[in-house]
Amino acid sequence: MARIRVVTDSACDLSGAMAADLGVTIVPLSIRFGDEEFIDGVSLTPTEFWAKCKASAVLPETAAPSPGAFQEAFQSAADEGYDGVLCITLSAGVSATYQAAINAAKALDGVIPVRVIDSMTLTVALGLLVIDLAERAAAGDDLDQLEARATEQIPHTRVLGVLDTLDHLAKGGRIGGASALLGSLLSIKPVLTVVDGAVAEESKQRTRSRSFRYLAEQARAASPLRRLAVAHGAASDLDDCLALLADIPTEHPVVVTDLGPVVGTHAGPGTIGVCWISVS
Repeated sequence: MARIRVVTDSACDLSGAMAADLGVTIVPLSIRFGDEEFIDGVSLTPTEFWAKCKASAVLPETAAPSPGAFQEAFQSAADEGYDGVLCITLSAGVSATYQAAINAAKALDGVIPVRVIDSMTLTVALGLLVIDLAERAAAGDDLDQLEARATEQIPHTRVLGVLDTLDHLAKGGRIGGASALLGSLLSIKPVLTVVDGAVAEESKQRTRSRSFRYLAEQARAASPLRRLAVAHGAASDLDDCLALLADIPTEHPVVVTDLGPVVGTHAGPGTIGVCWISVS
């Protein structure tokens, strides 16, 4: 039976405990607040990140892992006797992480077979793909089977996120200050998605509660689901969203996780993302 190590990056928003249970290696991105640099999930937890965001006048910056960080993860798998590595990263359309993994795989050519896949998505939508692949790897799938599985699942993976505030987008220069003011006055809650690997506005919802109902409607319309997950950025009303998702048919239990710094930097506190893989 093949022994394949699944490797991903910290944009997957899976906790360290979840990754350990799955036997997955997470290569972290880094976050910089001014002169302070932190390693995602290592020297900065999601809780600490959100606290720092609230206290900071400017947005933090995120940086992709170095090829060396991926090379270390791949080499570790070789040293532990694995037959290969399946590495799946956040979308190449939003980060240099995928390219760093590609460069690392080339550096280990002849040492251990490595397949690197662009998930075309981010946050726990990537996390759900990782969970699926890790379970398949544990069941004995080889590299070809895992690569085929990922290729099959990616088109059926969806992420929808509702922002609570436009402040982070405004601070990051993504929208003008006037738009942020207008949005807050009208209680407009933009819903974001990922299209062809890039973040795009999916719709605008009037009020937070309406946006939650919209997310649930979209997930229900896509059901039956193979997997369903919710990632939130210190959202006090998380339970309201979860209640609306409770009756949606899904093959596996709903995964609930913290929205980490990689996406949270731009989305801001209170963001809730609903992600799923539909049955193909």
